[in-house]
Amino acid sequence: MTHTAKSSRSSTRHPGAAAVALTAAAALLAGCSSSSDNKSDNPLSEDKANGSTVVVGSNNFAESILLADIYGEALKAKGIKVTYKHNIGSRETTYGLIKNGSISVMPEYNGALLAYLDPKATPKTVAETTAAINAELDSKLTLLEPSTAQDKDSVTVNAETAKKYNLTEKSSIADLKDIAKDLVFGGGPEFQTRHQGMVGLKSVYGLEFKSFKALDAGGPLTQAALKKNTVQAADIFTTDPTITKEKFVVLQDPKNLFGFQNVQPLVYKSGLSQEGVDALNAVSAKLDTEALLDLDAQVQLEKKDPLDVAKAWLKSAGLD
Repeated sequence: MTHTAKSSRSSTRHPGAAAVALTAAAALLAGCSSSSDNKSDNPLSEDKANGSTVVVGSNNFAESILLADIYGEALKAKGIKVTYKHNIGSRETTYGLIKNGSISVMPEYNGALLAYLDPKATPKTVAETTAAINAELDSKLTLLEPSTAQDKDSVTVNAETAKKYNLTEKSSIADLKDIAKDLVFGGGPEFQTRHQGMVGLKSVYGLEFKSFKALDAGGPLTQAALKKNTVQAADIFTTDPTITKEKFVVLQDPKNLFGFQNVQPLVYKSGLSQEGVDALNAVSAKLDTEALLDLDAQVQLEKKDPLDVAKAWLKSAGLD
């Protein structure tokens, strides 16, 4: 999730666009949505959770759904009643829902959340990131402990583009400065208007692309367009197993535009007991980037149900 933003993991800025994105994403992700019981049919409904139920939310991309299932099932293992609101959409929407208590727990990406709350913040450590977020959060909310698992936005090029311009895993985003004018960039609609996106790529790296193609937040539309060379560069999340499968090349970010992006639960304080807090912190203590990449591969490449993947990982980690 930069010192200055993260994907949907970030933010659709127009409410109408958010509704359109939700509809499209729900259809696209039907194959990777959790089969969990007790899910709300309408993820945007604002029915408040009652005191005995924890509502876990997710954004409209596969990894967020998986993370929601991991944290939610860890709560269930402690005998806590859980319902899910999957495929909600953008951060503007999820933050509003958790602020009013419609969601109790939202697996977040700390850098993206901070960029949403304070785009000018430039923390130097994960601890500083957490402190800066808590300073900006609504008083009804708090962050729990961060995991070491990180999933960042990136500038990723396809194999054809990498070969044409001699780009490798050691190449930098800055290496696109002279060729960006010839490249079409693809990503979620929100990527075009946020600092951790086209705005930052221009102001921080001096890049001006030939055009921008609005697709989805690192999802199947963006992956397919990059594979087919409809776009030559795209925002692909760094734990996306498609990168290895399709021989995409993720460019280095030496100016740290995409910042810290640790997975970290955001919680509606009165909606979660101390037992629940402890259960979620225990998950974060064991979830690292290597594990998250493996779990993503099971869901996105092997087409396993994220709920089954979540339960299996929790068992392997001794958290079931």
